[in-house]
Amino acid sequence: MIIRSLLKNLLVSKELEAQVNAMRKPVGVYGYDPWGYNLDACMIALSLFKRIYDRYFRVTTHGLENVPKEGRALVIANHSGQLPMDGVLIGVAIATNPSGPRAARAMAERFFPTVPFIGNLINQLGAVIGDPVNCIKMLQNEEIVIVFPEGVRGSGKLYKKRYQLQRFGNGFMHIAMTYKTPIIPVGVVGCEETMPSLADIKPLAKLIGVPYVPVTVPFPLPAKVVLNFGKPMMFEGDIDNEESVTKKVREVKAAIRKLIEKGLSERKGVFYG
Repeated sequence: MIIRSLLKNLLVSKELEAQVNAMRKPVGVYGYDPWGYNLDACMIALSLFKRIYDRYFRVTTHGLENVPKEGRALVIANHSGQLPMDGVLIGVAIATNPSGPRAARAMAERFFPTVPFIGNLINQLGAVIGDPVNCIKMLQNEEIVIVFPEGVRGSGKLYKKRYQLQRFGNGFMHIAMTYKTPIIPVGVVGCEETMPSLADIKPLAKLIGVPYVPVTVPFPLPAKVVLNFGKPMMFEGDIDNEESVTKKVREVKAAIRKLIEKGLSERKGVFYG
C-alpha cells in the first residue's frame, strides 16, 4: 500500500487522476471492485502505459467515437504478439478516449493467473479470467469488455501466419445475442511484429503446463501500432441455431479483417509511419 501510494504520487498527474476518477467504476471503501480491480493501481498503470502507447508503439487510433460512452459493450479484436500488448493498448485507447473515457475490462487467458504475481496484478488492472460467467456478470453491470475470440490460437501463432485470422469461438456471439450487447469490432495492426514467434517449443510448453513456448525476442519491439474501431454491430436471432450463430461470427470476423486491411494500408512501415 505504501509503495503504491508513493508510485501514485510520483507518476500520476492531477489531470490523469481526475480523468480516471471521472470514469464510471464503482469500487468499495478500500478501492477494489468484486473482480479485484483497484483504482490506484489503474492510475499508476495507465500513467506508465500511456507513455509506452505514445512514445514506444506510437499508436494511431481511428474510430473511437464508435465506442459507446455508457452501457454494456463487447470489444472484439484480433489477437497476436505472445504478450497481451494488444489488450493493453486497446484498454489505454478506451481509457483516454476524447469522446468519453471508460475503464474497459479484458478477458485474460486462463493460464495467466497461474503465473506468479501475474494473476493479482492483471486483476487489479481490470482483467479477469476469460470465463463466460465473468463476462456476463460484467455486462450486466454495464461494463465494456474486451474479448479476443481467437484466444491462444491468435496470440501464439507463428510470424509466418501474421494477420491471418485464426478460428473464432462462438461464445462471445451467444453472450452478445442473449444479453442484447453491441459488438465493437477492432482491427489491431502492429502487435504481430512486437514479439514475432519463429517456432513453438511444444514439448517444453507441455512440460510446464502453458499453451506455447515461443522462440522470439526477449522484449517487445517498437513496432508502429494502428488501432481501428469499427461501428457497433447488433445481432438478434435464435441462439440455439448454431449454424446461424456461426454465420454471425463470420460477419464480425469479416469486419475485423477489413479493419486490419485498413490499418495495414495506413501504416507506412513496420517501425515507422
